[in-house]
Amino acid sequence: MSYNRREFLQQLGSGALQLGLISAIPTSLWASPLKSVQLPRSSPESQGIASKGILDFVNAVESGKLNLHSLMILRKGKVVAEGWWAPYAPELKHTLYSLSKSFTSTAIGMLVADGKLSVEDKVISIFSDEKPATVSPNLAAMRVQDLLTMSTGHDKDATPAVRESSDKNWIKSFLAQPVEHTPGTFFVYNSVATYMLSAIVQKRSGKTLLEFLGPRLFQPLGIEGADWETDPNGINTGGWGLRVKTEDIAKFGQLYLQKGMWNGKQLIPESWVNEATRSHIQSKGGSRKKEENDWLQGYGYQFWRCRNDAYRGDGAYGQYCIVMPKEEMVLAITSETSNMQAILDEVWNNILPVVKPEEASSGKNMQEQLRQKLASLALPLETGKPQSPLISKINNRTYSISENSLNVSSVALSFAKDSCTFKMKDNQGEHKISCGIGKWKNGETSLSTIPLKLVPTPVPGEKLTRIAANGAWVDENTFEMTWRFVETAHYEKVRCVFEENNVQVEFKKSLAVLNNSKDPRPVLNGKQIA
Repeated sequence: MSYNRREFLQQLGSGALQLGLISAIPTSLWASPLKSVQLPRSSPESQGIASKGILDFVNAVESGKLNLHSLMILRKGKVVAEGWWAPYAPELKHTLYSLSKSFTSTAIGMLVADGKLSVEDKVISIFSDEKPATVSPNLAAMRVQDLLTMSTGHDKDATPAVRESSDKNWIKSFLAQPVEHTPGTFFVYNSVATYMLSAIVQKRSGKTLLEFLGPRLFQPLGIEGADWETDPNGINTGGWGLRVKTEDIAKFGQLYLQKGMWNGKQLIPESWVNEATRSHIQSKGGSRKKEENDWLQGYGYQFWRCRNDAYRGDGAYGQYCIVMPKEEMVLAITSETSNMQAILDEVWNNILPVVKPEEASSGKNMQEQLRQKLASLALPLETGKPQSPLISKINNRTYSISENSLNVSSVALSFAKDSCTFKMKDNQGEHKISCGIGKWKNGETSLSTIPLKLVPTPVPGEKLTRIAANGAWVDENTFEMTWRFVETAHYEKVRCVFEENNVQVEFKKSLAVLNNSKDPRPVLNGKQIA
């Protein structure tokens, strides 16, 4: 993770299986154009990749505890390997964080192709009604291209200042920020710059970014159910907040690999793809020297250059769309890791060396090992015992919770043979989480995911959140649960400690686990109601 991105995140802080090892499908299918609903499947070897390299990659990211949620590998337009670490699954969307930026850039490219925008257009000319009374020379000089290349001229990321401003008009707040450097000359990772690109799409098209991309990108690619977080005025956040499925990420990368062409139609101009994915400015970040650092290879139009002549869109905690033009490959990855560079290292160390121009050879034993590995991917369950002698004393009993900043008034736990239902009542009503014991249990909850997220921006209209949960008794008095909010990158640990007629409930979100920090939420203290 780059230095600038870490700083941004700190400031913001105020498998199921669908396995692509299919060799029995007629070769005529592979020769057909890419389908818009589902990508064609093939075996690694038939597309020139040795299964051993993919298996080594999966083993390496697991041994490195990089916490991948999903993986999809494409070669020459065909899915050669894919897997989801349970409880994540193919049909689930996933928060993209800053990988959203590459989609936003794409919309700008479409507007430019329509003749409705130029990258040379001045930002204040687009938002003349929101500009400050006094416009500095640097603000006056800021172009759309400077937003695209993270070279707006701000000395530091303006996102926290805009988000925390008392003015809920983020456009106006952005334009009010000091611009210390000449635009186009100074790189600083700046997510609110991408928000401004989203606002430009809405201003010039009359549609939100999500609405604009629907018929022009999502529908042709067969991307369904995408949603996007918004600012207080309903403008899509642009720099973060998009949710799509893993295969949707792969399709997006394949579209760029094909220079904007999809099923015989040019969705994005080839010239825009070339401009967006080349280096426009020297990027910053990472602690390694340039030849070992994927954050120092240059920055394009909301795409990062990579080592090995590749490029990528990426998002916080390991959301990746990696495009490798020379190898005709795309990798889509979702995860929650604090070491984003390590995932890229494992791609270069394990997958890249086993890519050949034509068919690769690999024993059937190795192909079977990969098949079995991808079929059994799973994140760890809670360790402990399924039962406790205490259950008879606490089962279905309600605990009244002392006054707290979360406005929680009561909790209760109901145990069955292989599950537990946790109930919590607050000022929004009663929330239920059903946990498997010794397994994941899927469901939905009305609990808000806002406390878990980097940025407290909402998905419009979202009332219920998909969740997978499991629990275990870590000792006779302590029941611990893991709640995975499976359409986000995050989870939380919830620990219930019982002592006589009292309970303590402690929450720890995954970002606090990753950062080895304290969760800001209070410990709840409760007393059993007679």
